[in-house]
Amino acid sequence: MDGTAGAARSLLRFLTCGSVDDGKSTLIGRLLHDSRLIMEDTLATIAKDSRRHGTLGEELDLALLVDGLESERQQGITIDVAYRFFGTPRRSFIAADTPGHDQYTRNMATGASNSDLAIILCDARRGILTQTRRHAAICSLLGIRHVVLAVNKIDLVGFDAATFDRIVEDWTRFAAGLGFATLAPIPVSARFGDNVTTRSENTPWYRGPALLGHLEHVEVDQGEAEKPFRFPVQWVNRPNPQFRGFSGTVASGQIALGDGVVVAASARQSRVARILGPDGDQATATAGEAVTICLADEVDVARGDLLAPPGERPEIADQLAAHILWMDEEAMLPGRQYLARFGHLWTTASVTAIKHRLDVNTLEKAPAKKLELNEIGLCNLALASRVPADAYAEHRATGAFVLVDRFTNRTAGAGMTRFALRRATNISTEEFPVNKRARAALTRQRPLVVWFTGLSGSGKSTIAKLVEQALHAEGRHTYSLDGDNLRHGLNRDLGFTDADRVENIRRVGEVAKLFVDAGLIVLCAFISPFHAERRMVREMLADGEFIEVFVDTPIEECERRDPKGLYAKARKGEIQNFTGISSVYETPESPEICIGIQSGTPEAAAEIVLAHIRSQIGQ
Repeated sequence: MDGTAGAARSLLRFLTCGSVDDGKSTLIGRLLHDSRLIMEDTLATIAKDSRRHGTLGEELDLALLVDGLESERQQGITIDVAYRFFGTPRRSFIAADTPGHDQYTRNMATGASNSDLAIILCDARRGILTQTRRHAAICSLLGIRHVVLAVNKIDLVGFDAATFDRIVEDWTRFAAGLGFATLAPIPVSARFGDNVTTRSENTPWYRGPALLGHLEHVEVDQGEAEKPFRFPVQWVNRPNPQFRGFSGTVASGQIALGDGVVVAASARQSRVARILGPDGDQATATAGEAVTICLADEVDVARGDLLAPPGERPEIADQLAAHILWMDEEAMLPGRQYLARFGHLWTTASVTAIKHRLDVNTLEKAPAKKLELNEIGLCNLALASRVPADAYAEHRATGAFVLVDRFTNRTAGAGMTRFALRRATNISTEEFPVNKRARAALTRQRPLVVWFTGLSGSGKSTIAKLVEQALHAEGRHTYSLDGDNLRHGLNRDLGFTDADRVENIRRVGEVAKLFVDAGLIVLCAFISPFHAERRMVREMLADGEFIEVFVDTPIEECERRDPKGLYAKARKGEIQNFTGISSVYETPESPEICIGIQSGTPEAAAEIVLAHIRSQIGQ
């Protein structure tokens, strides 16, 4: 490849995707091999590895050019995203080989998020499969507008035109609703090279270009430089008191010396005083360039802020509508809190509603109460702080976000903002002269929540009642919130699915917070099986206002007691989603108080809790 010629060539980023064993890695290997872009020593190594790991006997297994992990070679599958850089006299390419297995869909989405074109493969013997459709839907959501359907292994159906036409008809009918600008079906044999770099004599009925020819000529310009300027601040660069710049990569648009800019979140304005690139000062910067921008004024700008033109500032919102691709084995539940990353800005987020789930086979919209692994849904989100809300369809870089599990730190979901929800823009917090501090002074106590958690029958409510009786006798102002009582009123519309349990605890937390604001000591006795929701309630309150009491009674003892006969019914299958039997209970990791059987009688356990409460409220 001629490196000097490459400087003037356009760059195409593409990915290969599709179902398992459709030949994605082999296709990229064939492109590299037939373009004569593989060094002799690399070919010799691949020949040796083919005998050890290959699936084609003595034949060269070109998939090994891409599948570099030992686990990939042993299993004959792609696991991670593999990038290969190559070029022809007409164009430079960055190819992303992505996995086809369901459990690695997150890796496929990673490759798609930076691509301009997708080569979606299907096996000519199997046609369009569920994973083919899922990958096509993900490509559409991630803004890819140019697609090649590579009908691979056409040699295994005897280069049959009717088979190809039938697959193309099925594909065209399905993809019509995905908004692709170009759809190019090409019959190929990645193993033998038919229609990969040159037209094949085995398919005289095919009139289109070979795959490489199509990749060289397809127009995929996203026009990022013509879009409004967006500059996510990655780093505040302050090497000395005389210099303060903001470093990052121009996501879209252009900027020049003297241009006005606004900090999107605060609306503070200034002008560009300097632009510094790799070679020092420069007059302009355009999309894709990594630069440091210095402003004329001392404006408060931090990592995660977004600079934009004053007249084209993105909408700022704390509620969004977005498509979410769920990537975690643990289902996404409305009401549960996650960490959300928008560019370099972190905040907390929860899904307030799932508007619909996308059926990847039919593209129909179906109702859903949760999103399972690899499912796609349109959701409403509530954020802890206001963020710039560019639509992903207009700004891929600033309209994307990720959701992260707060306990495992796993990337749980990929989000694509559709629009900001304006329903709360005219609502602000009302301050009252009689506030929590004034009410606490009147009651002469420190308000707080005592949260009893444990299995059904563990003794939570019994201990909570004894604690409240003792506090009441001391003249303390208290209120008890009990799970069964609230389900007769406030939460009567909720069942016992995981999603309903999350919403149940969210509502209880909001009520408990109001009682704390009223100056009361609130005793809450709830199974509350999930870490995330107990943590959510804790974070609703000020430091020191939440005491978690884990009533650690073994399930065998709870079943023996079984005061309501619920365990017996659950064992018979008469009660679904019963905690400890058919639904998980996540043991608290660091509760303030742990009450076990060794703590003795309920009265003794209550005294342990009372001692801790008194230490917190000053008695």
